[in-house]
Amino acid sequence: MEVDKKNKIEELVKRYGIDLEKLKKEQIELAKQLEIKDKIDFSLADRFGAIDNTFIGNKILCCIIVCNKDYEIIDRAYSFEKIRFPYIPGFRNYRELIPMIKSFEKLNEKPDVIFVPGQGIIHPRLSLASHFSLSTGVPSIGISNSLNDINLENEKDGDDIFRNKKKIGRVLIGKLGSRPMYISPGNLISVDIAYEISKKLINLPHKRPEPSHLAGRYAKQVKKELV
Repeated sequence: MEVDKKNKIEELVKRYGIDLEKLKKEQIELAKQLEIKDKIDFSLADRFGAIDNTFIGNKILCCIIVCNKDYEIIDRAYSFEKIRFPYIPGFRNYRELIPMIKSFEKLNEKPDVIFVPGQGIIHPRLSLASHFSLSTGVPSIGISNSLNDINLENEKDGDDIFRNKKKIGRVLIGKLGSRPMYISPGNLISVDIAYEISKKLINLPHKRPEPSHLAGRYAKQVKKELV
């Protein structure tokens, strides 16, 4: 199975003319700019953003919302773009980042912090959440459904996730019986505050932070209109 996966990636790299080693180096260099500390006093944050990316044929639909503390949507936008980079594990930012930025630039109301569907600094180099924050200057929180790294599974201590003895994320179960979410900061926010905000914004019966749920609902509406 792993051999088939590797062969498929090699085929995509050849077809699209991608230099993966160059992109890896770029990710590593960009990651040096990350600041995993609180940019603002997040107890005062009152505008929360979230992104939902959906693939429709050979296009990507990126929907973004901004809501207030009462979960009222105060702004929203979307972009619908042709996919220009294949899916290769570890390189989602090169596939999804540009449509995300285009959607973000359409907003009149900017969020104090934004939830991104994917990893934060749990990523071994540079995640989608981190790259988005570096590009926009908005603190970001990555929410992923898996770690995709057996080494991180081995370094977990309770709900805390470590890499080389450094805490990089936490496990959050939104509601009883639901699958765990792996919360990690993308940039400009600390590990514990990213977790606290994510937990605080759970609005049962929804298992994800409410802004992410609202973004997903908005994406379904837009998709229905487009398709």
